[in-house]
Parts: sequence; structure tokens; C-alpha cells
Amino acid sequence: MSLNRTVTLYLPDGIIDAAREGRHNFFNRVMAAVRGQGWQVELRPDVLRERLLAAAAPGYGLSLMEEPPAGHGLVCRHTYVGAFWHIERSAKRWEWPVATASFTPEAIDPETARIFAAHWRRRLFKGAADAPRRESFVFVPLQGMLQDHRSFQAMSPLDMLDVTLEQMPSARILATLHPKETYSAADLRALEALATRHPRLRVATGGAVEALAACDLVVTQNSGVAFNGYFFGKPAVLFAEIDFHHIAASVPRLGVVEAFRAAGDAAPDYDRYLWWFLADQSIAAGSPQAEAQILAALRRGGWPI
Repeated sequence: MSLNRTVTLYLPDGIIDAAREGRHNFFNRVMAAVRGQGWQVELRPDVLRERLLAAAAPGYGLSLMEEPPAGHGLVCRHTYVGAFWHIERSAKRWEWPVATASFTPEAIDPETARIFAAHWRRRLFKGAADAPRRESFVFVPLQGMLQDHRSFQAMSPLDMLDVTLEQMPSARILATLHPKETYSAADLRALEALATRHPRLRVATGGAVEALAACDLVVTQNSGVAFNGYFFGKPAVLFAEIDFHHIAASVPRLGVVEAFRAAGDAAPDYDRYLWWFLADQSIAAGSPQAEAQILAALRRGGWPI
């Protein structure tokens, strides 16, 4: 039986148009990489029906962010910042190989890391991260489902806020709602009630960069805002599983009290970590090596390409 050398990209509206027109650099590189191996590419809308049909379809499927199609499916996700990506077997970042890999800072050239981090710091934050300060408050970027305790979380986001108030008894707490999340009326009422009971807690929407520049500590479930905080040299307490936990204080790993203590003592090499996590562990879509990195990721995922 001959191998069907077809890769189907399941992409959402907007992204699929950009890919068809050659306006999406990462998918340009994916298509160039697989075509360079003699494979064909098909583009399909990323809807559940299409991915379910893929189980019976010949070839190999790659989805964006959503769980990969059945059969020979893989998923790609943006790696928080810049043109960095991952291609993996699971959409859950905490199940990726980088999440279980060991970060060994002494193996990384400090000057290479410094130049890399400085470049992306300027490019991403346009000077906002050049002179970070500490104004005696804790920044808590919230995500969604505030009262739900999901399987990958140590507790619900609302309980996380309550615990943070308890563990940081003299600090002001700034909690921000995610501007792209839709919150239920019940969640907003519960958050308002917590803020009423605790005058030290202020709730806002957006303003993440300004908060990262001025806060002492970032506390979150697993928001990528905490990863951005590494560019500002800000320690993080994480209440959920995620891939960028290596230099953070993880509540699932350490428990609440020890995680807050560890964050207070933390002095990681942020520049080396940023180089390792992005330049060494991710696909750099803007680099000359991108197509080789893409093919290596597909092969790790089990594709005979």
C-alpha cells in the first residue's frame, strides 16, 4: 500500500485566507517544508465536522490550537511571542516535551542569551521593559471561568485570588479581566463580592504591559502574561499546569505556601531561560532553519516525512 503524501491544514476563518494567499509566514514555511519533501497540501476550514471526517481520510492533518484530527493528526500553536511556534501531538501545552525537559542555564552562553532577550524585549515591548520597577503590588492576570476548578488547576481562579490575598497580607493586588474573555454574570458578581470584602484588591481590564513594568510579582493560573513577565524580570506563581513553569513557583508542584516563599526568593536567569524556551525549544518561523525545524517536529510526531 503506497503512502498518501498529503498534509491537510485545518485553519479557522481569516487564517485560512492568509495561508491561501501566502500572507502567513508560519504556514508559508510549513507548506514549503512538506512540499519540499514531495508532499501535497490541502487547506480546509477548521470546523469539528472536518476534523472528525479526517479520521477516515487518507493523509495527515495539522490543526491550529484545537485538538488535532484523529488518525495521523498533530496540532500547531503559537509560542506566546514573536514568530515562535510548536508542532505537537496535543493541544495542551503542559503535555508538550518542553514541559518535562530540563532547563540547564549553565549550558547556555550568557552573551548569546543577553543579545537574544534584549532584541525581543525591544521588539515586543518598545522600551516598556527597559527599566522595570517594583511598586509594591501583585499583578494577577485572570483568564476565564472564574469559579470553575478545572483538572489542570490547583484551584479555581477566584480561590486563587483569595489565597493570594492571604499569602500577601500587606500587598495591593491588581487583578485584570482578559479583554477577549466573556465572563458570566455569576462570575462577575463573585469577583465584585471578593473585591468588596478586600479593599486591597482592585479589578481592571487590560493594561498588562503597564502592570508588568510596575508589579513585584505575577500570580496566575497559566496565562502567557506571566511568560511575558520574564522579559521584565518578574517572578511568577503559577496555579495551573503549563509549559513555561521551569523558573516559576508552581503551586501544583510546591503547594501554596512554598510557592509564594519560592517566588519571593527567586532570582532566575531570565535571559538564558528566554533563549532556551524560544530559540532552542521552539520553531523560529522567521529563521533560515524554520523548514528543517518543522520537518523535525513532524517526524517527532510520527510522520514519515
